[in-house]
Amino acid sequence: MTVLAPPRLQAPPVTGPSRRHRGGWVPYAFVAPAMVVLVAFAVLPILVAGVVSTTDMDISGLADPSSVSFVGLENYRRLLADPQFWNALRTTGAFTVVGVPVIVVASLAVALLLHRSGGRLASTLRAFYFLPAITAIVAVALVWGYLYNSQFGLLNYLLSLVGLGPVPWLSDPTWARFSVGLVAVWRATGLNIIIFLAALQGIPHEYDEAAQLDGATELQRTRRITVPLLRFAIFFVTVTTVISWLQFFDEPYVLTQGGPNDATTSISLYIYEQGFRYNQFGFASAGSLVLFVIIAIVTVVQLRLRGSDDH
Repeated sequence: MTVLAPPRLQAPPVTGPSRRHRGGWVPYAFVAPAMVVLVAFAVLPILVAGVVSTTDMDISGLADPSSVSFVGLENYRRLLADPQFWNALRTTGAFTVVGVPVIVVASLAVALLLHRSGGRLASTLRAFYFLPAITAIVAVALVWGYLYNSQFGLLNYLLSLVGLGPVPWLSDPTWARFSVGLVAVWRATGLNIIIFLAALQGIPHEYDEAAQLDGATELQRTRRITVPLLRFAIFFVTVTTVISWLQFFDEPYVLTQGGPNDATTSISLYIYEQGFRYNQFGFASAGSLVLFVIIAIVTVVQLRLRGSDDH
């Protein structure tokens, strides 16, 4: 006796849009506000700066656009021939080369110490280390300005207690670079410590416990387990810190105004002075585009190195 299988029911034809197409616009709706902000505050200003950099625009051109003349690449030629631009570029490069490793290493070391320790003291210290990141730069400049004061500053007073003479913290070119860099490092470590602490909390405890059972010391566990698992966090902090130092502006502006003898004039401060002190908007726009290209190249190189390292 042959048993016939029941006929298979066929799904009715889909007359309307499929579920995939019906929900296709939803992701774009969520992304749209961020894209509008990105275009309005990132892409559009770069395009405007590119147009302005080919003109001789100054403050009068804002009221009378007819007074603006097209100069082509003349601003870029002047920029590359200006020794002050190259001095500012070298100063920014020196700050970046020295400051980035110091910040990454110091932030990672403090984060490891805070992660290893527990209790109420560790929580208090986390808030303490994060304070510089949220403190206004005006307040920072006021406090550090008193500390660096050559005659009445606390630092020179402490040096006098051990028989040392006063240090010209902000009046000597070498000491001024050190002083400005120290404040910048102090301000930048707070946020990076929080990033490293968040990454450390995401590491499973089983790895550390297994290594501890195998007899590994704390230093060995840190070198062999913790730090390798923090590679992405270290890479992220390094990239953002490099970008921040290439845009180095706040500390030299409020502490030394680029002095003494342009020893602390960064490329961002140089662009600011050309645009708002010397009223050369076209020339300053050319400098800002050059800085943008430098940051883009350095970031792409770091991303490529990260990609090759993964392979």
